[in-house]
Amino acid sequence: MIQQLRQEGLWAKKGLGQNFLVDEEALGKIVDAAELNKDDTVLEIGPGLGVLTERLVESAGEVIAIEMDEKLADLLSKKLEVKSHLPVEASLKAMQAGNCNSKVKIIKGDALDFDPSTIKKGSLQQGPQGHSGKDRDDSPDTYKLVANIPYYITGKIIEKYLTAENRPSLIVLLVQKEVAERICAKPGKLSVLAISVQLYGEPEIVGIVPGSSFYPAPKVDSAILRIRIKNQELRIENEKELFKYIKMGFGSKRRTLVNNLSGGLHVTKDVIESVLTDLGLNPMARAQELSVDDWIALIDKLKELK
Repeated sequence: MIQQLRQEGLWAKKGLGQNFLVDEEALGKIVDAAELNKDDTVLEIGPGLGVLTERLVESAGEVIAIEMDEKLADLLSKKLEVKSHLPVEASLKAMQAGNCNSKVKIIKGDALDFDPSTIKKGSLQQGPQGHSGKDRDDSPDTYKLVANIPYYITGKIIEKYLTAENRPSLIVLLVQKEVAERICAKPGKLSVLAISVQLYGEPEIVGIVPGSSFYPAPKVDSAILRIRIKNQELRIENEKELFKYIKMGFGSKRRTLVNNLSGGLHVTKDVIESVLTDLGLNPMARAQELSVDDWIALIDKLKELK
C-alpha cells in the first residue's frame, strides 16, 4: 500500500483523517458483519485505495462509493475500471437517469452532502430497466452503509444516516474503540450519543481492530460497530425537539435529572418529580441511568407540560 501511494504521488492526509486499513482479516470481518448478498446495495464512505470496496463488490449487488479526495477517486476509478466518476450533484442525476453502467459507482464528493433517498433500485445496472427487465421502480431503495470512516466525522455520519428519510437497513462502521463502547453502553453509562443511536437501532461491537492494522497507524484501537436499524412503525415526529429534551436532561452530569429538567423547562422540581414517579422512575435518578424506553416515555410526559 505504501508503495502504491508513492507510485501515484499520494500520501495519507491528516486533515481528512485518512488511515488506510491494511489488515486482510479485519477486512473480512467487516464484510461478514454486513451480511451481504447479491440483492444488496451498499453505500461505502471513504473507500480510499479500494481494499474494502473490492470485497464489497464481490459480495453485494451494487456498491456506491463516495470519496472526498479527488486523487484517490481518480485512482480508484482506474483500479476498478470504472469509466467515470462525477461530483455529487452530477452523479445523482446520472443515477436517476439510469446511466450508471457498472456494478460500482464512485462519487467524488462529501458523504455529508449525499441524499440517500436518491438511491434507486437497479440504478447502477445496464440500461434503464434495472434488475428485472421491467420498468425500474423509482422509489428509494433499501441499502446497507459500510465504511471505514475518519474518526472526526463519526458522530455526523451516524446522525445524518440514522435520521435520514431513507435510512440504511444495516450500518457497519469501523470507528474508534472508545466511541463504539460509548454507543453500546447500557443504562447507568448512557450518553447523548448512545441514546441517539439506540433510539433508531441496536448497536453491537463485533470485533476489535488494533492500530497496527492501519497505515499510518493511529494511536488508538478501532472497533467494528454494527447497528441493526429498528423497523419503527412510529416515526419520531420532531427529532429536534426530542433531542432538545435529551440534551437538557444531560445538561450537568453531576446534577439529578430533576434539577436539569426543572431548570431547562422553567418548572418547579415538584412537577418533574411527579412525572418521574408516575412513570415508576427514581426521582433522584441521573440522565445516564434511564433506558431508551424510559426516555421515550418521559419525553411524551414532558410534552404534556406545555
